[in-house]
Amino acid sequence: MVKAPSYLAPGDTIGIVCPAGYMVAAKAQTCIDTLQQWGYQVKVGKTLGSDSTTYFSGTDEERLRDFQEMLDDDMVKAILCGRGGYGMGRIIDSVDFSKFKKNPKWIIGFSDITVLHAHLYSNYKIASLHAPMAAAFNEDGFNNEYVQSLRQALEGRTARYHCGVHEFNHKGEAIGELVGGNLSLLAHLVGTPSDMKTKGRILFLEDIGEYLYNIDRMLYQLKRAGKLDKLAGLIIGGFTDNKDTERPFGNTAYEIIHNCVKEYDYPVCFNFPVSHEKENYALKVGVGYKLKVGKSKVILEE
Repeated sequence: MVKAPSYLAPGDTIGIVCPAGYMVAAKAQTCIDTLQQWGYQVKVGKTLGSDSTTYFSGTDEERLRDFQEMLDDDMVKAILCGRGGYGMGRIIDSVDFSKFKKNPKWIIGFSDITVLHAHLYSNYKIASLHAPMAAAFNEDGFNNEYVQSLRQALEGRTARYHCGVHEFNHKGEAIGELVGGNLSLLAHLVGTPSDMKTKGRILFLEDIGEYLYNIDRMLYQLKRAGKLDKLAGLIIGGFTDNKDTERPFGNTAYEIIHNCVKEYDYPVCFNFPVSHEKENYALKVGVGYKLKVGKSKVILEE
């Protein structure tokens, strides 16, 4: 049975850290202001706007220490990762979850934070939030339905999302725990202690900036590892800013995915609003959902 952290109440504290890539502090200010307007207090970690001169928000030791302090702080009820990028996989095996697993809190983020979602679900059966991060609040983003879905999730409101149909959809209904995240991260986690279990689950995938041949390769990595065989259902989100080789691969990202999974009889939904773009609904990893892929619309609800 998956354990969901307690939902937030007015006055609770949300911590903001950058356990992976570097983020300028100013880019998180709108996020901080908005969280406070929502009624929360905000505690900013040392890795946000740090004096790092590299890709990372600090050394492995600095990022680990900052994240661990937020994890162990009893006053912090949720942790919002400022951004993703790359770096969580370098420190995940050193994080001490002994206190956290007794009294879990919501971990929020996507992209590289997929490592955390997968690790918490597979090792501790603790739910987490695949959701917009700090930059999504900028340029009036805090008003859109996707950032607002994060607010609703933190408050414990039940989600019911819908999207249009797609020619590659495979109609049907599925019930299961929702797992997934960034395709490249999930492929890289195969064979590690953070490897995500998918049998009987509803899996969601998204990615950005990948070569088309690499999308194909990563999908077959998941397929050969048995991650696609016995799903309850499959949700394909945004695959944006794809790159092609000089000699064309010959298929779009969605065609590649369709060709890889068309043999399976479970429901499949394409173009669901989970992505690296604005369209990125908050999804509770590990929580039970119902997926309905119909003739006129797709519904995903808790």
